[in-house]
Amino acid sequence: MNVLDEDIPKGQRLLLESWRVRVRQIGVHIGHRGMADEAIPSMLLRLRRPTFFTRDEGFYDRLLCHPGYSLVYLDVNKYEAAVFIRRVLGQRDLNTQAKRMGTVVRVSAAGLWVWRVHASRAARLMWD
Repeated sequence: MNVLDEDIPKGQRLLLESWRVRVRQIGVHIGHRGMADEAIPSMLLRLRRPTFFTRDEGFYDRLLCHPGYSLVYLDVNKYEAAVFIRRVLGQRDLNTQAKRMGTVVRVSAAGLWVWRVHASRAARLMWD
């Protein structure tokens, strides 16, 4: 399941849906508007293998690595979010739920930094 933070604009969600990318957005489909950041990891653990996409840098924290979900911090313009979400979902090292679980990812135009559960440092990935 792909979960969008409420900081992803509605137009970007609609663009993803037009590309047949299945997403659920906090405050629209799940959770509630204004949901505290601290409540999101526990909500994600109640879902089946979710990947959470956000523009909130606070989620790029290795301490948030958990095998039950994936966190993706989009360090891009809010109107580019859909394009980069689709790129992440197609990235060779992250293109399945199984490959994404247990990761905290920072996404930018230059590439990706990926923390994995029990890793001592983040791995750098270049775009495919």
